[in-house]
Amino acid sequence: MAEDRRRQAGRRDSRGSPRRGRGGARRSPGGVSAPAVIEGTEDHPHARAVLAAAVGADATPSHAYLFHGPPGTGKRTAARALAAELLAEREPDPVAARARVLAGTHPDLTWVRPTGAHVMRVSDVEEPVVAAAGRTPFESSRRVFVLERADTMNDEVANRLLKTLEEPPPFVHLILLTDALGQMLETVVSRCQLVRFDPLPAERLAATLEAEGVDPARAGACGRLALGNLTRARYLASDEGDELRAEVDRFVRAALAGAERDPREGEPWAPILARAEARRAEAEEAVERAAAERLELEPKGRERTALAREFEESARREGRRGRTEILDLALELAALAFRDLVCIAEGAEAAVLAIDRGAELAPAARGRDVRRLREAVERCEEVRLALELNVTEEFALAALSLRLARLVGSAG
Repeated sequence: MAEDRRRQAGRRDSRGSPRRGRGGARRSPGGVSAPAVIEGTEDHPHARAVLAAAVGADATPSHAYLFHGPPGTGKRTAARALAAELLAEREPDPVAARARVLAGTHPDLTWVRPTGAHVMRVSDVEEPVVAAAGRTPFESSRRVFVLERADTMNDEVANRLLKTLEEPPPFVHLILLTDALGQMLETVVSRCQLVRFDPLPAERLAATLEAEGVDPARAGACGRLALGNLTRARYLASDEGDELRAEVDRFVRAALAGAERDPREGEPWAPILARAEARRAEAEEAVERAAAERLELEPKGRERTALAREFEESARREGRRGRTEILDLALELAALAFRDLVCIAEGAEAAVLAIDRGAELAPAARGRDVRRLREAVERCEEVRLALELNVTEEFALAALSLRLARLVGSAG
């Protein structure tokens, strides 16, 4: 009943007619206009144009958007900013409403992240989205649901969500996010308005890093190696990212040395695996800390025990995800290193990504069989795909190290 009273109060508070400022721009009762550009779309003309129709005077937002594009291009930022505008509209205090959305505390915003290591589960959408979409808003005139990694939906999840996508209540808006549009189910894609986020130019990424205090040479290399992903560019430019790059460099050099590698140096993949394990532990500890704070507020009993089990499972999932992310990035960096060697061997130095390693790459590329270097790129990519199938990571890295040494381990 308390929930019903909050909803009724929210509806009464949110039905005032919007004021209009000069030029027909819609203003809240506090006189605050919607932004001309949704945050996160500044570098994306298509997204900027599509979302301009979702906010402002006489806006007609779609019931479902699908933000697609490479990771680190601003999709999450734009989704939260769009949600803030949708939920602030017609509110007596739009500034406060936006602030709560940005802080993640607005009751009419639901943010869903897949709980499976590689898949979205039915439980991720059953109650949080499908059931909740049928309930009226708590405070705003709308409810907004954001679903990350929508490409991890299987048929069962998509079928549960389908009716909500096809015939949502008029106050419901869904924003789906994906880094892999090609892996999305067509039944989901066809029911959404597509919003494209393009890779950010390497020059823009480098300029951003330089503005944040990164050395120009390092910023230039990280901007190129990020492949349009600002989040990745920042990580690579960090001390931890630089250490990972150095570990990958040693892994690649060991492959190039082949039988001439000094065995006293240890297994070339061991430091990478250790870093991935450290990331796993860090991710698990973060969930465990949050769980401890939450469980302190719960009375002892079955519900507390069940909640503790949920947190344990969540910690394991986040740990696996963090570990896999490091291994995947390391393997991609190794593939890009072999790609750079191909560029140098073929006289295309301008296409090299790791421009801060140029002096080291040139001698390493000399006399190499380009065909074998290209095959080395393919072998690294194959192991990246294999990691998604829950293979034994240590075995996969050890096997890759041996294959690469046999493939590119001698010049000529």
